[in-house]
Amino acid sequence: MRYALYLGCTVPIRNMNYELSARKVAERLGIELVDSDQFGCCGYPMKGVNHRTALLMAARNLVVAQEMGLDIFTLCTACTGTLTEASVVLNEDEALRQEVNEELEKATGKRYNGQVKVHHIARVLYEDVGLAGLRDQIKVSLNGFRFGAHYGCHYLKPSEVFEGFDDPEAPHTLDELIEVTGAEAVQYNTKLLCCGGGVLAVDEEVALAMPQAKLQELAQAGIDALVLACPFCDIMYEYNQRRVMRNVDPRFQLPVLFYSQVLGLAMGMSAEELGFSLNRVKSKGLATKLAALEAAKP
Repeated sequence: MRYALYLGCTVPIRNMNYELSARKVAERLGIELVDSDQFGCCGYPMKGVNHRTALLMAARNLVVAQEMGLDIFTLCTACTGTLTEASVVLNEDEALRQEVNEELEKATGKRYNGQVKVHHIARVLYEDVGLAGLRDQIKVSLNGFRFGAHYGCHYLKPSEVFEGFDDPEAPHTLDELIEVTGAEAVQYNTKLLCCGGGVLAVDEEVALAMPQAKLQELAQAGIDALVLACPFCDIMYEYNQRRVMRNVDPRFQLPVLFYSQVLGLAMGMSAEELGFSLNRVKSKGLATKLAALEAAKP
């Protein structure tokens, strides 16, 4: 498997642990990720302001992958949704593709042929590698770890462009990916709530209030960490965790991990290799379990 790696805007700046662990896991699984310095913003921040501009921004990135002769491998679910929607719309609507290509040609001298597909890391792991394939790569069982999966809004939405992958109202794929490592995927009531990231630039107070219920429920459930696969969700649940919980418990600490970090641990990689030092929220409980896991390796 060979893909053009699309990092987007947030991962390289705020989530280097996600990029590092994703690259490590992909390499171990034989997935080649090809870099390009030609990729730009996916267009998501412009969707609510000017839909055509957002579509053009997405199309330009699709052209970059087209020239590489590769499909796109993404880490951010918002980027995934935006690029996938553009790919599907431009592939199905020839007239719209012609209009977009006219503008693209004026700006870049290039045209999009409508053939590039977009693959989020979780979908590549679940569908292309497969649970059985992942199970074959597990070297260290994470039995005893308890994780809560956070799907977020863009993991499966807009659902019509994701070809029936998972159920947007009752998702299970991230839970299954957690369980393949030997860890427990804890079920909880606030599982489908939005992280609040989409509201952050509009109303910070409302945005910071949105993650609170999920963090409280998971802490009460005694989980080791919240597990996700989106950099902006991480900004809300980890980067802003102290601000979210300051009026509830200023000492509140609930670790947040990217799924690639969890999988990497089960594949026998060390926490250091997987960028755990870059995780902002630490807890003695998780640190103790990680140390025990490392000590138990042959």
